[in-house]
Amino acid sequence: MREVLTIEAVQAGIQLGNAIWEQYCAEQGIDNAVKRKEIAGKDYFFEVFVEETGSGEFVPYDTASDLEQNVIDNVKNGPFADISHPELLIHGKEDTANNFARDHYTIGKQTIDKVNDRLRKLVNNCDNVKGFFIGGGTGSGLGALILERLAVDYRKKTKIGFEIYHLPNLLTCVVEPYNALLATHWLLDQIEVSLLLDNDAIYGICQM
Repeated sequence: MREVLTIEAVQAGIQLGNAIWEQYCAEQGIDNAVKRKEIAGKDYFFEVFVEETGSGEFVPYDTASDLEQNVIDNVKNGPFADISHPELLIHGKEDTANNFARDHYTIGKQTIDKVNDRLRKLVNNCDNVKGFFIGGGTGSGLGALILERLAVDYRKKTKIGFEIYHLPNLLTCVVEPYNALLATHWLLDQIEVSLLLDNDAIYGICQM
């Protein structure tokens, strides 16, 4: 069996991951109790992304991490809370005030070992990990830190990123463009394929 692991980094990545897992479950006939209903045309390649337990439940090869607790709490209390294993939902103790350097070099350092430990356990539970999907925004120092560790520990595995770039007309803080520029540097060095998502374009699609 081959597996692809999903890593959701900070708020943007976790929100993107929630939407993707909701879509996966709808397509594969998996209900909120993580049981697969009988539907026609099931895609068994889907099981590259999930593990089926002996009781017929589906658990994603997925971990989500953020430095503040609120986003993780939203996942735990959301409609698909039973899908993710609680140990793979990781949070730190404080926000970084939209500061990439603080996120990457100080506060993030306190969380990365826990992220790496959970990821190692996830890999050990797999038969043959082929690669990683990494999703997140472009202002996250923690996301860049995770990429650094992946490059060291799993350098021969394929890493594909889904990055959301900020909306220029609706900045939530003045340093967002600088954070995105710093994050892009790590993307160039640490990831094989980047699928860039323009928040402005996504916003326009949602308004159609």
